Order: sequence, then structure tokens, then C-alpha cells
Amino acid sequence: MFWLSDNACWILVIVAALIVEAITLSLNAVWFALGGVGSLIAASLGASVPVQWVVFIIVSAIFMLLIRPFARRVLKPKGAATNADRILGEQAIVTQAIDNTQAQGEIKIMGQYWTARSADGAPIAQGSVVRVREIVGVKAIVESVPTTDKV
Repeated sequence: MFWLSDNACWILVIVAALIVEAITLSLNAVWFALGGVGSLIAASLGASVPVQWVVFIIVSAIFMLLIRPFARRVLKPKGAATNADRILGEQAIVTQAIDNTQAQGEIKIMGQYWTARSADGAPIAQGSVVRVREIVGVKAIVESVPTTDKV
């Protein structure tokens, strides 16, 4: 790019890095855009090309090492609780007898109906109180609640 000025080259680097960052949203290219800004400033002040490259590398590395961990932590999406997360460990009523061998069973918990299977494979009668141990796919894996623990 000998026909472009140093400033134009660094502006192209900045724009390219910002485009890559906008496409990927992975916080991998924005640091190079910031390094490009540093080099653009150095070029505007009359620094030689090797000095501009050193500024580019140092500024990019500083921003990546110092700010990236913080930015990742702040921008990391927080997992929203799903229905499955909320019902784990909760008690439910069996609305359809649970029989793993027949692949049938249903519970009602928090106003919702879930397909259910017995954790130990034993049949569980309709109307029984159970506790949700885990979720496998869209099925609640449940265990019988001893009569002293019933709600």
C-alpha cells in the first residue's frame, strides 16, 4: 500500500478491525482497532513506520491484557433460570401414574404439567407426592417423598 499515506493505512486497519468485531462480537478485534488508533496518532505526529508498528503492537496488547478480562466478565450473558432450574428439588403431585416400563407418567408442579419418570424405576401411583431430582430432556426424573415429608 505504498500509494496510501500512513494515516490512510491505519484508518483502514481501524475500520477493518471494527467490521470484524461487529460481525463476530467476540472481543477479539476491537483491541486491534484501538492499537490502530494509537498508531494513527503516532503517524499524525510524524513517527516512522517501525515506530507506528511498535505502537500498534504495544497499545493492542495493553488493551487486550488489561481490559479484556473485565469486559468479558461484564459482557458475559447471565443465564436466565428456566422452568427446569426452578423445579429441581421441588415437590409435585403425580397426575398420571408413573411407570417407566410403559413410558408413561405425568406430574403437576408450579401449575405446569411435566412428563415424568421414576428415578429408581419403581411405579408411582397417581396422587402421590414426589420430588424432582433432575431433568433429562423434557422429562422430570422424580422420587417418591416419604409420608413425613409431604406438603
